[in-house]
Amino acid sequence: MFICVYLGFRFRFLTLSGSIAAAIVGILTVLGLHLEGLILLGLFFATSSYWSKYKKSQKDKVEERLEKGSRRDWLQVVANGGAAAIASLLYYLTDEPVYMVAFCILIASSNSDTWASEIGTLSKKSPISIRNFQRVPKGTSGAISILGTVAGIAGAALIAVALFILFAFTVELVIFVFLFGFLGNLIDTVLGAFFQATYRCNHCLLETEKMHHCGQSTEKIRGFSFLNNDIVNLLSSLIAAFIGSVAFLWIT
Repeated sequence: MFICVYLGFRFRFLTLSGSIAAAIVGILTVLGLHLEGLILLGLFFATSSYWSKYKKSQKDKVEERLEKGSRRDWLQVVANGGAAAIASLLYYLTDEPVYMVAFCILIASSNSDTWASEIGTLSKKSPISIRNFQRVPKGTSGAISILGTVAGIAGAALIAVALFILFAFTVELVIFVFLFGFLGNLIDTVLGAFFQATYRCNHCLLETEKMHHCGQSTEKIRGFSFLNNDIVNLLSSLIAAFIGSVAFLWIT
């Protein structure tokens, strides 16, 4: 595990703070879900890191709109893996299956959202905002494309299939995790479109997630200041996991 974290830092997938956070997340995951949980977590981090670097030269303009680049810091690691680590710890303390299911939904949701974002930006056509149903520049929060949607489905499906192999989940439970994992991606899109903070650079007029651009402060034009991309990622996966956990308890 520590070798993987070091390699993540060495190949600039993680910052130093991101590497430390990833190590803590990994330890908590192993504590509750052992090697199988770590493999599942590693599958998410490995594939998401790969897609973030894939055809990076084509994403340079997109990253101008994003708050952060492809190298993940501790906030990004916590936003995408922190809640899953807590679910693993709760499973270790209680041995309740619902926390294992929550862990799996959280990972599926994060993977679905990351694949949708990273692959969707490579679409030949501009995405459509669900806020006004108009085409918007790539990288705009709350926008969807066919390629991004298919990628989101594939991201959730990969984690679901891995569950079948690693934990011998039933087909019904695999489908259950897949559906709620993709739901997290949809929730992320809604939060991004209507609630996430969006700013405008008064110098170049670019709409961005950044609070500073062109060497000056940007102006907030919509959304809530505290709802940046990391918080939206965390909230969307938490909401999906909560709804999924309630549904799991109801049907079992």
